[in-house]
Amino acid sequence: MTRVLKAGRKGPQSGETRSVVVFLHGYGANGADLLGLADVLGEHLPDTLFVAPDAPESIPMMPMGLQWFPIPWIDGSSEEEAERGMMAATEDLNAFLDALMVDEDVLPEQVVLFGFSQGTMMALHVAPRREDPVAGIVAFSGRLLAPELLKDEVVSRPPVLLVHGDQDDLVPPQSLPEAAEALQAAGWKDVYAHVMKGTGHGIAPDGLSVALAFMRDKLGL
Repeated sequence: MTRVLKAGRKGPQSGETRSVVVFLHGYGANGADLLGLADVLGEHLPDTLFVAPDAPESIPMMPMGLQWFPIPWIDGSSEEEAERGMMAATEDLNAFLDALMVDEDVLPEQVVLFGFSQGTMMALHVAPRREDPVAGIVAFSGRLLAPELLKDEVVSRPPVLLVHGDQDDLVPPQSLPEAAEALQAAGWKDVYAHVMKGTGHGIAPDGLSVALAFMRDKLGL
């Protein structure tokens, strides 16, 4: 049984929804953490609805923090708990996306998944296993989970933009080329990358500018 994800939202500046950006936040944060980016991006994407669901699980000993799934090397959980949480969160996010597209009357090719850190892990895991490709995946400061399974499990290959800070001390910068290599090995044609110089585990202005250009292009704006 899937869990209903609560979500914050900022409507399109034009008043008409022609595309949707779904923000997927990182470990220990919540949807509001990324929703503020809508103020910057919305000026250039006036017909875009921005939605930011909260991850489904609270984090032990971190009452305000949320997680998509446990991370063993951070919280001491087992690999089995992490995998079980990942599978449950995948079902939750798929159900959320299905309902969102029906409610907003948009097609998959009008939707971009914009992930950060653990949210990127979710986006890169979920979108390729959905039957209909989304317009694109913006993947900040995360990594591709279980790359060895991707070739056998991939169903659709939406365009992917990988962005990472070269000073990231939380998720290694090497995660970017590793993800790009695995995606290309699994048959991706549209994989783009941008390295944010001098940036740690975060979103720098240059990375956001590249993400905006990618989204405008893939949404046909």
